[in-house]
Amino acid sequence: MSTPRHERPIRLGTRRSHLAVTQSTHVADALRARGHEVELVEVTTEGDINLAPLAQMGGTGVFAAALRQALLSGEVDMAVHSLKDLPVAPEPGLVVAGIPTREDPRDILVARDGLTLGELPAGAVVGTGSPRRAAQLQALGLGLEIRDIRGNIDTRMGFVTKGEMDAVVLARAGLARVGRTDEASETIDPLQMLPAPGQGALALECREDDEVTRAVLAELDDADTRAAVTAERAVLDALEAGCAAPVGALAEIVEEPDGTLEISLRAFVGATDGSLELRRSEVGPYDDPQGIGERLARTLLDDGAAAVIPPREPRQQTPRVETTTESERSK
Repeated sequence: MSTPRHERPIRLGTRRSHLAVTQSTHVADALRARGHEVELVEVTTEGDINLAPLAQMGGTGVFAAALRQALLSGEVDMAVHSLKDLPVAPEPGLVVAGIPTREDPRDILVARDGLTLGELPAGAVVGTGSPRRAAQLQALGLGLEIRDIRGNIDTRMGFVTKGEMDAVVLARAGLARVGRTDEASETIDPLQMLPAPGQGALALECREDDEVTRAVLAELDDADTRAAVTAERAVLDALEAGCAAPVGALAEIVEEPDGTLEISLRAFVGATDGSLELRRSEVGPYDDPQGIGERLARTLLDDGAAAVIPPREPRQQTPRVETTTESERSK
């Protein structure tokens, strides 16, 4: 049965950053290749214009709030989010209808002189805006000085090129999408640093009652990616942790000798000062990603994870939304 089509171009809402527009364009091109007309609509979010630490603004949900408001008000038909920035609590009236095949979910180091983590000297200054990364860097016991940073890829990498910091840690997927992985010193092994739940994956969200757009976005859904990120985000949800909590998780699909599929899930919870480090794992059936994540979260809680998890961020208040379409930008 053929997928229904819009009578007009699909209005795709995206943040205005270079990375967000790049990944939204990738989604738009995938939809266009399937015969759909798409127009990008840039939405200004608080996370783009306010450079305060994320924890002060209510966590990474600030990146999603304006896009979701534009969806609910009918200004756009769909939105593209970095899944790691999307709160685990569902938004009433909206649904994640598509999760395309994810990019490499690992973190990446950009350091002076091409140094790796193990080669950075004690006292080296490493920048990151993520409590999860800060906690895992401290847990390595390398004597690094961790500094909080915000900004786009150019801004963060600029701290290194200008000599203000020795290194910064970023998501590899972001650099891959803008074609700049060759500037990295090292892709960090998950044994050293587990990524954020959902890192490297995109969430394609639309209104729950928009059956046409839901069917269109389902064309891009990847079952293995959805299963993996569902398990990872179930850990975050069961821990009652927000997107900015010091929690890492990575799920991998494993084929057993008899051909059955399982999900292997690892998770980290730690203190940003390095005083607590919990690494636990769980394996379960492919068709139960939610249950696997919940069981692993219970293990972490039994072992003391609650002591370092801040309260979940409250739901974002309705933001002021500004939108700009592709046609308006070309005038």
